[in-house]
Amino acid sequence: MEKTPRIDVHSHVFPREMLDLIRARPLDYGMRFAITDSGEKLMRDDGHASPLFDEFFEADAKIAGMDRKGLDISVISPTPMIYFYNIDADRAITAARVTNDGVANMVAKRPDRLRGMATLPMQNTDAAIAELERVVKDHGFRSIELGCTIVGDSLAEKRYRPVLKRAQELKAFIFTHPHFTGERCGLDTYYLSNLVGFPMDTVTMAAHLMFSGALDELPGLNIVLVHGGGYLPYQIGRLAHGYAVRKEPHVNKASSPRDLLRRFHFDALTHDDKALAFLIEQVGADRVMLGTDAPFDMGEEKPLARLDTVSGLGSANRERVLGLNALALLGEDC
Repeated sequence: MEKTPRIDVHSHVFPREMLDLIRARPLDYGMRFAITDSGEKLMRDDGHASPLFDEFFEADAKIAGMDRKGLDISVISPTPMIYFYNIDADRAITAARVTNDGVANMVAKRPDRLRGMATLPMQNTDAAIAELERVVKDHGFRSIELGCTIVGDSLAEKRYRPVLKRAQELKAFIFTHPHFTGERCGLDTYYLSNLVGFPMDTVTMAAHLMFSGALDELPGLNIVLVHGGGYLPYQIGRLAHGYAVRKEPHVNKASSPRDLLRRFHFDALTHDDKALAFLIEQVGADRVMLGTDAPFDMGEEKPLARLDTVSGLGSANRERVLGLNALALLGEDC
């Protein structure tokens, strides 16, 4: 039997084409480059910064990182720093096209090891749908990356529903990733904007998708939640209890959160052996996939060893988490 490929669904890139565009037109994108003691960084005008490792834009460097971790395939997604939801639509459309073409160029260099994921200009839903259709048709992408929020608005808002519906029709799964949560009270120190804010944004988005009726309306839509699903798998009982005793969760006649939990897929990035075991027990091995968050320092360096700590998983379920679940979302055979 052929070995199931080890697939990472959470691996970020910063395509060189987009870096070049920012260098040429920094004011258009509110960013600048800075040289620090640790190397070159990209700085946003709001203070957020990102390192610029070779793995962000060199296919061979990405492959080297994958080899170090025992991975066969990575689905590469633009870093959330370049969602560009906060700029005017015309520039955002340009940025999305340049970024997505850059991702496709990286994939073209190593199509045996890389798969592409697109970003969309969500401030203009018609343009977002057009770009979704383009990357599926021209690049063969089977996934899109969306923020948990769009300039503070929930992804579950009605105006974004046409984008989600078109993704369902095209059988492109949605990979949701939080971004820039530091403006919340109490999260502006100790790196809490990431450590606490990111999982908080994920569970908030998931709850909105549940209670808004979006998941009921779009039964064939596949959505991946990163960082082990944030707090969702560990607080689903609270959501279900609220649904049972309060009237507010019923305003859109949505199904129970308990019934909707398995509508989501989850990456295995929990940073904790017991948390990963609980995640798999709670949502099922057929809903969990490898995710490393490479090449950021909040990533997982030993994803296979982490999965090995889950006792009683069994070989069949282990193969599902290692790659079969991801292959199904990508529409590929083993």
